[in-house]
Amino acid sequence: MALNAGLTTIHEDDIAKHQAAAQSLVTRMVIIEADDPGAKSALAGTGRRFISTVSSTPTRRTREVELARTIQSIPPGDPLMTIAQHTLLYRARRGLQIALAIADVFAEQTDLETLKSRNASAPLAGDEATRFKSLLAASAYIAAFTFSAYLGVKIDGETEPVNDTHEPDFLFDTPQDALKSLISGLDKAIAGSPDETAMTARAKAFVREALEGLISRKARFTSLASFENTHIRIDQDDFDLNGFDVAPGTKRKPLVMSFKKPNEIIGNHIAKYQALKLAKMLMAYDFDRQMNPFVELGGFLFTFIGDGNPGTGKTILIQMIAGLLNDYCEVAGYAFHYENFGVDQISSYQGKSGQNAKEFINNVMSPRAIGFGTIDDIDQVAAKRSDDRASAGQQEVTAVLMESFAGASTVVRGNCSFGMFSNYPENVDDALRQRAGARWLVDGPQTRDDYIDIFALLAGKNHRIPLGDHELFAAQQIQKAVSEAYSSYTRPQEEGLRAVWDTFEKEIGAVKTLADIGTYLHRIKQAEPRFTGRAIKNITDAIKMRTMDVELPDEWFETPESFMHKPYDEKKAMIEALRGPITIDIVLQEINRYADSEFRYTDKSDDAAVSEIIRRERQREKAIREIETMKKDGRWQV
Repeated sequence: MALNAGLTTIHEDDIAKHQAAAQSLVTRMVIIEADDPGAKSALAGTGRRFISTVSSTPTRRTREVELARTIQSIPPGDPLMTIAQHTLLYRARRGLQIALAIADVFAEQTDLETLKSRNASAPLAGDEATRFKSLLAASAYIAAFTFSAYLGVKIDGETEPVNDTHEPDFLFDTPQDALKSLISGLDKAIAGSPDETAMTARAKAFVREALEGLISRKARFTSLASFENTHIRIDQDDFDLNGFDVAPGTKRKPLVMSFKKPNEIIGNHIAKYQALKLAKMLMAYDFDRQMNPFVELGGFLFTFIGDGNPGTGKTILIQMIAGLLNDYCEVAGYAFHYENFGVDQISSYQGKSGQNAKEFINNVMSPRAIGFGTIDDIDQVAAKRSDDRASAGQQEVTAVLMESFAGASTVVRGNCSFGMFSNYPENVDDALRQRAGARWLVDGPQTRDDYIDIFALLAGKNHRIPLGDHELFAAQQIQKAVSEAYSSYTRPQEEGLRAVWDTFEKEIGAVKTLADIGTYLHRIKQAEPRFTGRAIKNITDAIKMRTMDVELPDEWFETPESFMHKPYDEKKAMIEALRGPITIDIVLQEINRYADSEFRYTDKSDDAAVSEIIRRERQREKAIREIETMKKDGRWQV
C-alpha cells in the first residue's frame, strides 16, 4: 500500500518486533552528545553562568542514559513505581516501537530499504550515496516526529506549563540515533522532579519543545514529500498520524449536548438559513483529498460572528448546528468534533491561556474529522489589544485567534468552521472581529407572527387555549422568510449607513456598475474608517456564498453514497451545477448587511461611552451637592 493512498494501518506484529530495541533504549543506553550550555555552574552570589573565554566550540562526550531508573527515582526511596511513573515509561517504550515501525514502512515504500541492503554489502558512491543519506535522514526525522507526536497525545494530566525545559540535541543520522537523542532529552527534562505531577508537566513541556524544534527543522530534509499526505492508524492505541500535522488531538469524548431542530428556532431567519447551509457545506469535505469543493468554488464559511441581545437565541443556534453535523456525520460514518472555548480556559499562569487556545484550534482543525468550534462571549475571552485592564491571558488568546483565523500559516481545508458569539461585539478587538468572514445578526423573534409562534412552541400542547386568527409557523417557512429578510437589506438599516446611501443616490443615482460599487464602498470607508480591505474580502466571500445559495437536497445526506462518499471531482461537479450568477441585488444586500454591522458596532460603542460620561457627570454633581451640605453642617474638612 502506498503511503499517500488513503489510510495506512500499522499491524501489531510490525510494532511488536521492535520491543527489544525499544526496551534497551529506555533501560540503558550510551549516547554521544554536546555539553548542555545551560548546565554550567552559577557564579557564587550572582544569577549568572560562567562562560569560558578559551573556546566557543561545544565539546561532545559520551553519556549513559537510564530513563527507567530516572523515572523510578521520582520521588526517591520508593522501589515501586506509581501509576503515573509506569504510564510515562510504558508510553515512552511504546512510542519508540511505533516510531521504529513507521520508519520501516517509510523505508519499504521508498528506495531506502533497497539502498540500505546494497550499502551493507558494498559502500554506495556518487548519486546513490547522496540519495541514501537523504532518505536515511528523512527516516530519522519521521521516527523523531512520530515519537514526539505519540507522547504528546498519550501523556495525560492537566498540569500548569513548565518553561525551563530545552529541546534535545537532535541527531538525524539514523532513526535509532534520533530516538536516542529524544530519550536523552526526556531524561534530562524530568530528572530531579520533586513528584510525579511535576514529572508529567516537564515531560509534556519537553514534548512540546521537541515538536517545535522538529517543525522548525523540517525544511532541511529533502525526502519528506511522500510522507506529507500520509494517514497512519494504530488501532490498539487509538492513535492517528496525519503527515506532519502538529499535534494530533487528544482522544475525543462522545459529544454530550442538547441538540435543537431548525423548527425549534423562531425568528433569526438569515442566521438560521446560513447555519443550515454551513452544516451541509462542511459535509462536502473530502477526506482523501483533504479539501472541500466549496473552498475551491468559493463561498466557504470558515469564521463568522453572531451578535445580538441576551436571550435572542445564540446558544440554541449553536445547538442546532452541532445537532445537524452530528446527525450527518453519523450517517456518513465520519468523526465529528465540537468544542467550545470559554472563560474557564483563561489561566493566571503566563503562556497557559495561549496554549489552551492553540490546542482548541488544533483539535477543531484536525483534518481527519468534521469540526465545529465556538467561542461564546468572545468579548470576555479575547481582549482588545488597547485594553489596559485586560489580563495577559486574554491578550494571549486574542493573538492566537488572530493568527489562526487569518495568519500567514492558516490553511483552510473546509472540514471545520469557527463561530464567535457575543452580546457586545463592539468590545471585541477590531482586527479580530474583521477576521469573521460573515456577520449573523441574532435578533430573535421580531414580528407579531414570530411571538405567537414562539409562545405556542414553548407552551407545548397541555392546554385548550384556542389558536385564534393565525397560521401556526407559516412565517417560519425558511425560503420565504429568508427572501424577505435579504430583501430588507436592499437599503441600509443603520442610520449612519443610510446617510451615506442617501447622499450617494442624490449625487450619482442607482448603483449599476462596478465603478458605482467601488465608489459606494469608498464612501462607506470615509464614514467608517474600520471598513478596510479585509471588509471588502469578507463581502466578496459572502457574495460568492450567495451565488452558492442553493439548497443542497436533503436526499444527498440521507445515505453516504448519494453525495458524501462520492469522489471529490464528482462532488464538486454536483455542487457547481447548482451555482447561480452574481447579481447587483446580491452585491448591494451583502455590502449593506456587512456595513450595517460595522455601523451598529460603532453606534453601540459610542452609546456605551456616552452613557459612561453621563454616569460620571451625575456622580460628580451628586458629590458636589453632598460636599455643599457637609460644608453647611461644618463636617467638611480640607
